[in-house]
Amino acid sequence: MANLARNFFIGLSNNDFLNKSARKFGTRFGAERFVAGTVFDAIVPVIRELNQKQISCTMDHLGEFVTDRNEAVHAKEKIIAMLRQIKEEHLDCHISIKLTQLGLDIEESFCIENVEQILDVAHACDIFVNIDMEKYIHYEKTLEILKSLRKSYTNVGTVIQTYLLDAEKDLSGLEDVRLRIVKGAYKEDSTVAYSSKEDIDKNFLMIAKKRLLGKAFTSIATHDHRIIQELKEFIEEHHISKDRFEFQMLYGFRVDMQHQLVKEGFRFCTYIPFGEDWFGYFMRRLAERPQNLNLLMKDVFYTEEDKLKKQPIIIGTAALTLLLFLGRRRKKEQNN
Repeated sequence: MANLARNFFIGLSNNDFLNKSARKFGTRFGAERFVAGTVFDAIVPVIRELNQKQISCTMDHLGEFVTDRNEAVHAKEKIIAMLRQIKEEHLDCHISIKLTQLGLDIEESFCIENVEQILDVAHACDIFVNIDMEKYIHYEKTLEILKSLRKSYTNVGTVIQTYLLDAEKDLSGLEDVRLRIVKGAYKEDSTVAYSSKEDIDKNFLMIAKKRLLGKAFTSIATHDHRIIQELKEFIEEHHISKDRFEFQMLYGFRVDMQHQLVKEGFRFCTYIPFGEDWFGYFMRRLAERPQNLNLLMKDVFYTEEDKLKKQPIIIGTAALTLLLFLGRRRKKEQNN
């Protein structure tokens, strides 16, 4: 049943009509729990509050799969403006970018030119840039572009998704590159990715431990307390300095655990997404953790006084559709 829910939400995340329609609603009705807002100016107080709690941030201006040159240039300009504002306001945060937002699906050279302009400004501002990993169809190209950029820039790294079968192999050649280790949030074919949670978790732990014993800085991005506990024991056992890594979680997820890790003396970073293209991101977060649907349903349909809201909205419709779909599937299975 969990796989059905995951596939359902990933399907929604790829729906162009829903993504475009969702822009009309902003990030209200549930999404604001996990998406900080639509414009960077509104996010600055959030960053300051987290910084005061000794939590750094990485900013993701949401958007991907761009096929219009003007849209890609506009995204680049917004990212550059954000970098300058981070510098001017002395915020403790770096940025995360997606190559398809910057034109990878339009023309590779055009995308690289946009990224280089971002890296030039980031270098001048002394800010690290992380290239987020996207769907597998862009995987090899992303690694190729990263390795090319690293010839001229040291302030850039990327992500290793541990649900990919080649994840460990691709660590070689990235020993001196700052990486974020994640499980992975896209639906991929079994020929390229593990499908079971057990295999993905096992690979995550193996890769994270391998990186912790290496020389480059690593962001360990997981909300799984069991994995975090095992890594904490590994870190203590091998006397690994806390300056060589950080734990990282998504904005709005397991906030108490975030604060507890900081209290224990670990470096911590919160991944903060913002922007109008929030729907696909939000659906993938529900795909990762379908149990968040209960929180979503309360936010969507009820006020703080537990009164039913009157305004039907797109996410509520999606949530109800999921419940109906799963209910019918369960009934069908029971009758067979």
